[in-house]
Amino acid sequence: MRRMFLRFTAAVLAVFIFQSCFGQQIDSIMSVYEEQFPHEKLHIHFDKAAYNKEETIWYKIYLLSGSELSGISKNVYVEWYDTTGRIIKQTVAPLYQASAKGAFELPPDYTGNFIHIKAFTRWMLNDDPAFSYERDIPVNTVASMPAKRAPIPSQTRVELFPEGGFIVRGIPGRVAFKATNQFGNPVMIKAFLLNDKNKVLDTLKVQHDGMGLFNLSSKEGENYKLNWTDESGKTGTVPVEISKTKGVSMRVSTTNDKAQVRVDRTADADDNFKQLHLLVHMNQKLYFTAAVKLADKTTQVANIPIEELPTGILQLSLFTSDWIPVAERIIFINNHLHEFNAKIVPQLVNLDKRGKNVLDITVSDTAMANMSIAITDAAVPIPEANTIFSDMLLSDELRGKIYNPAYYLKSDADTISAHLDLVMMTNGWRRFDWEKIKAGELPKLQYPAETGMMKIAGKVLGLKTAGAAPPSLLNVIMVGKDSSKHFMFIPIQRDGSFEDNTVFFYDTARLFYSFNGNNKLTDVTQVQFTNGLLPQQYKTTRYAPRDPWTAWTDSLARVRMNFFLTQQEALKKALAAATLQEVIVKTRAKKDVGLQELDKRYTSGMFSGGDGYSFDLLEDPFAKASIDVLGYLQSRVAGLMINGSGTQANLSWRGSTPDLYINEMHSSVEQIQSVNVTDIAYIKVFRPPFFGSIGGGAGGAIAVYTKKGTDGRKAPPDARGLENTILGGYSRFKEFYSPTYEKPNENPEMDVRTTLYWNPYVLTDKKSQRARIQFYNNDISKKLQIVLEGTNSEGKMARVVRLLE
Repeated sequence: MRRMFLRFTAAVLAVFIFQSCFGQQIDSIMSVYEEQFPHEKLHIHFDKAAYNKEETIWYKIYLLSGSELSGISKNVYVEWYDTTGRIIKQTVAPLYQASAKGAFELPPDYTGNFIHIKAFTRWMLNDDPAFSYERDIPVNTVASMPAKRAPIPSQTRVELFPEGGFIVRGIPGRVAFKATNQFGNPVMIKAFLLNDKNKVLDTLKVQHDGMGLFNLSSKEGENYKLNWTDESGKTGTVPVEISKTKGVSMRVSTTNDKAQVRVDRTADADDNFKQLHLLVHMNQKLYFTAAVKLADKTTQVANIPIEELPTGILQLSLFTSDWIPVAERIIFINNHLHEFNAKIVPQLVNLDKRGKNVLDITVSDTAMANMSIAITDAAVPIPEANTIFSDMLLSDELRGKIYNPAYYLKSDADTISAHLDLVMMTNGWRRFDWEKIKAGELPKLQYPAETGMMKIAGKVLGLKTAGAAPPSLLNVIMVGKDSSKHFMFIPIQRDGSFEDNTVFFYDTARLFYSFNGNNKLTDVTQVQFTNGLLPQQYKTTRYAPRDPWTAWTDSLARVRMNFFLTQQEALKKALAAATLQEVIVKTRAKKDVGLQELDKRYTSGMFSGGDGYSFDLLEDPFAKASIDVLGYLQSRVAGLMINGSGTQANLSWRGSTPDLYINEMHSSVEQIQSVNVTDIAYIKVFRPPFFGSIGGGAGGAIAVYTKKGTDGRKAPPDARGLENTILGGYSRFKEFYSPTYEKPNENPEMDVRTTLYWNPYVLTDKKSQRARIQFYNNDISKKLQIVLEGTNSEGKMARVVRLLE
């Protein structure tokens, strides 16, 4: 990697002497930071940008570390807060390929105009809160336009940001400015640069979203100020602080293929400013260092090639000869090395009422891709201010609020690049504490990474009081909410602690327990259980001031949302009134009831419910004619490839091999093919990925259930003498329902869905580079928006937006 970046011209080499390392201590400490203290960052793909009351917020979380999929954490947490800062709910989900899906149902009685979300891993809590993921999601609760309001008086604030960090008297430099209101939103201002004699030196203009730039050549004995007037007529003055009378300044400009670094020093600078060190680093990785020689000159300029650098924020840190930091600058490198190519190819488009639509998602890259897709009504014109690119490359890396960050990565236009550089100059970033690095101090971690998933762990208290040696085993019967049972015999350590990492369940489970060989210990001891997951962190949170009307500045968006809300409310009332019709509509076919009963009777935990195919072999007359299980499944499951027969059969689904289970015990092809089909009651085939499998189940899973007795139901242990407690597991989320309208008048209810289709796991790989989806339109929409986002196994990202009209 370093050899790739040392392609400098002879003129550059005459000025900068590149070294493989500098002060050994700082070099080694930075390597430790990169390897042992990496940062995680996340993005959430929501199905849409705003919601009506009682709707479900569907989402997919993506997690990166640097420019790679994060392997640090195995769980991710999401907290939901109301407008007062009171927590409504915390959820936790396991990560699959550095991603997780979820859903949040807006409470029926919720009246706030937004809902606030925080998302994090345990490891991320060690980081500065300024880099945490937080969002406000607009919520429309009243089907009417808001009453006219008096304008909120703007409390304009103008800040100055000298390039490199300081203005040095006598050295020409650039100063960026940013004007914002009390909500952190940009303000348009007009300003003048004046000296202390009130002479106008420059007229300043906002270039983009309250930001601008001016040049300043400070003179000895002269002071400067900025007089500004905002759009409401309010005026103010900001002094231009001359921080240093001698020293150095750094100025950086970029093109597509190079960064020009100019370093100036004052003539009377101390000797330690005549031999400088320049560090160039990204994502805590040091790419190269340079020695800047200014002993015989006061200015040096170099062109640094950047075309082969990865996409992201590049930091340039300038030090004196004795390693005192004197200037720092960040620039954004966008070589599109962070992207992989994904396409949405419509195969069938029908925007009529309940029309059927078919799309192909194709990825030319051979790396495995993990994507999510949302299809919504496109007549709600609320632009998305955050995308997977802006979150991963900008918002999660910079301090302070970035207004509409998605804008800066939507194209390579020179104007947008110039605006992005203003963001680089006016926002903070992940600064190193160079003094601590020089001293060899490492970060103190309060929250260790969750390298494993949930578990049952705890401690037996009171053993010393009882005067008994720790028993060897704790007998545990775990009963799920679906009445599934799991028996465990957990070793107890000498200090009374115990742990079992083999469990995995959603929602809650009841634990019945006793001590192996000494049941009387339950009377004199106390057993504390934990699931190993992070408990709820806060009951409330504090918000920075926010403008509650920001999301609805577009009146067309509000009108469309109100239209859908009115239709949704009318449908709700109609269903409540027509009780008999509701029963008729909700009555399921006898076959579906049978499958539901079989699923309830035979499956448990991760095997219950789920996304896939179900087969009732008790009622299927063709089952008896099948030679073996895989022969029965042949051609019954779309995408499942079965080659060969008997114990020599080979399975493949989306390029991976499905996991096989008999009565939820992991099995092989030989074992599953040895089961007589007449002894099988039920088969479930889970689409990839199947989270119940070790390693994520990239090839899905096939679960075979042999016949039980006629009732098949055993009462859960009633704990005669058994102590019991309830333990929480991973959050259970509802599954997205996409109706099928093969017959136009099959469902008489009006379809007023604003999200037509949501799929959090669209997977492709080298062998299967295309995924096909189909969905049906609602009764209203005439134009649809498709948003596809995702990552691949190399940490590259994709985002595709397309309209169907």
